[in-house]
Amino acid sequence: MGLKLLHLNLHGLIRSCDLELGRDADTGGQTLYVLELVKGLASRSEVEQVDLVTRLIQDRRVSSDYSQPEEKIMPGASILRFSFGPKRYLRKELLWPYLDDLADQLVAHLQDQQHLPDWIHAHYADAGYVGSLVSSRLGIPLVFTGHSLGREKQRRLIEAGIDHEQIENTYSISRRIDAEELALAHSSLVITSTRQEVEHQYARYGNFVSEKAKVVPPGVDAKRFHPIQSSQENDFVDGLLAPFLRDPSLSPLLTISRAVRRKNIPALVEAYGRSSVLRQRHNLILVLGCREDPRQLEKQQREVFQQIFDLVDRYDLYGQVAYPKQHRREQIPAIYRWASKHHGLFVNSALTEPFGLTLLEAAACGLPMVATDDGGPRDILSRCENGLLADVTDLESLQDALEQASSDQEQWRHWSDNGIEAVSRNFSWDAHVCNYLALMQNRLKSVVSRGWAIGNNQVNSPLGKRLLLLDLDSSLDQVEDENISALRKSFDSSSSSISNQLGVLTGRSIEAARQRYSELHLPEPGVWICRAGTEIYYGSEDQQDRFWQTSIGVDWDRDGVEKALSALRNHLVLQDSEQQSVYKVSYLLEQPGEAILPLVRKRLRQQGQAALPHLRCHWYLDVVPLRASRTEAIRHLVLRWGLSLEQVFVIASQQGDAELIRGLTTAVVPANHDPCLEGLRSQQRVFFASKSKNGVVDGLKHYQFFLNR
Repeated sequence: MGLKLLHLNLHGLIRSCDLELGRDADTGGQTLYVLELVKGLASRSEVEQVDLVTRLIQDRRVSSDYSQPEEKIMPGASILRFSFGPKRYLRKELLWPYLDDLADQLVAHLQDQQHLPDWIHAHYADAGYVGSLVSSRLGIPLVFTGHSLGREKQRRLIEAGIDHEQIENTYSISRRIDAEELALAHSSLVITSTRQEVEHQYARYGNFVSEKAKVVPPGVDAKRFHPIQSSQENDFVDGLLAPFLRDPSLSPLLTISRAVRRKNIPALVEAYGRSSVLRQRHNLILVLGCREDPRQLEKQQREVFQQIFDLVDRYDLYGQVAYPKQHRREQIPAIYRWASKHHGLFVNSALTEPFGLTLLEAAACGLPMVATDDGGPRDILSRCENGLLADVTDLESLQDALEQASSDQEQWRHWSDNGIEAVSRNFSWDAHVCNYLALMQNRLKSVVSRGWAIGNNQVNSPLGKRLLLLDLDSSLDQVEDENISALRKSFDSSSSSISNQLGVLTGRSIEAARQRYSELHLPEPGVWICRAGTEIYYGSEDQQDRFWQTSIGVDWDRDGVEKALSALRNHLVLQDSEQQSVYKVSYLLEQPGEAILPLVRKRLRQQGQAALPHLRCHWYLDVVPLRASRTEAIRHLVLRWGLSLEQVFVIASQQGDAELIRGLTTAVVPANHDPCLEGLRSQQRVFFASKSKNGVVDGLKHYQFFLNR
């Protein structure tokens, strides 16, 4: 049996052909790279199947192609689309609340397959988050490629004068960085396109281990990108640009990118406008994606285009700058070749450029470059020797590099030949795929065996087909006796045995939990999730679930956690010994609130601790292993005993319970809940009880929990 591979590319618009590159900030080079990688892998004899997971979208504003649950790319490769969140198309920064839904769906989907993928490759932070959850639950090795990283983006935006609050509101940067840290902690391998990414970008992450990183330069399709031009191509490009240019014979400065701030296109226009030398020698050609009605563009794109139009007007560049509205992806190679025939230059003025695929495409067509002195262009230039780098944040530096690069035709020809030869030698797709497969097969091993998780084993299961999880520390411990009585009566009225349908969530030890629960005179539960999700017991047994213990114990260092957080003694106080356990370090906050969490996470990362903090009821902080939580303990039960998540009912009432609601579980929120849960009313499968005192009972009636199934 050949290799079975799974790639995750969740945002943007992706289909098997006619990619809408440049349509928006989320549909760019990453989309193209992932699709070409999937095709390259599927063509290999050792690969049986490659699936590419993305989002299913039902929106009249985009093609109906994106509403197909499954699309064949080629033999052995398919796109699988899952619906999560609203049906409409959303930019990636708005997808975070719905990613847990996808993780639950994906785990269920993979369980139905004959065998699990040999590895998961997650592209970008959102896929990294989902990939981490799936990898941890099923024991599938995870490969991560960030493509661009949140910490670097944040640094650049701050340098550009944008304040933290605006960055957070626009880009959800904290969630992105946390997701990247999580992905790096779970990854067996990190693939980058340049050494600069490893040394200067990933190295800024606490969970990054340099030994796990490998540089695999991106590939170029030599069948499409080559220097041989046809007369038809030349005529096409001439016609495309004719409406804009007064003297089409001038050598072009060409850029091809999305119209987003990071690409820094207005700086290129301004450098051109300020230079009489450049204006005398060159036309400026801006291929910035396709657009119909500017009003339909995203706000960021409209702003970038408006800046360009303002600069054209300020420097009176009419007749010298072209910005065509439409082109097709298959026409891009012809544009490169046309620019090369006219002895032009390809310009990449991006503030950050982790990849630089367009630079390679241009080089393969014989077009030299002037590019940003960042990331990918550095590695490309070191191998290709086909142009110059410039500090694109300095207009004079960018202007000088452009003037110098276009001043010597003999040098231009040398650069052109170098680029063609070097891309053929170093950056072919065949070489990329060969290196990729060799890495995977040599370096990846299973995280933790999950043989018990495949097949939905219900033999001798201590649980029924559905499960009600009661919170002993809030929904049971902090309610009036009459409410407990109402709950007891509801259980008594059930037409089937309730014990194997009941479970208890608690931060207490199993002994303390059983003692307190016995005082409530409720049916004995079939399962106990204790110590903030780090311990699982069944019925009256004293033995913990050994599979769960093995899963969460990876890289856990309890003493290291205490040592790492000792510097925060002015903010945190260790609780007494009864609240501590092997896999849980519990603190009491000096001041309530979530403001302490970023500081705690930072300290844990800095000290290399594979641990996560969970704040409960505003005052109580538990630090547990990276793979442990109440939510993940519930998923463990679902996997081990073949339950359906939709038939798992949770009670969420306190700060910290939001984690229980995320994903496909069914939730009841009593009327006397903490105000911080109000923001979850838009979530599916969440019932907010009215002002009734018996909110839990009302919720169970709403979901008809006690009906025979």
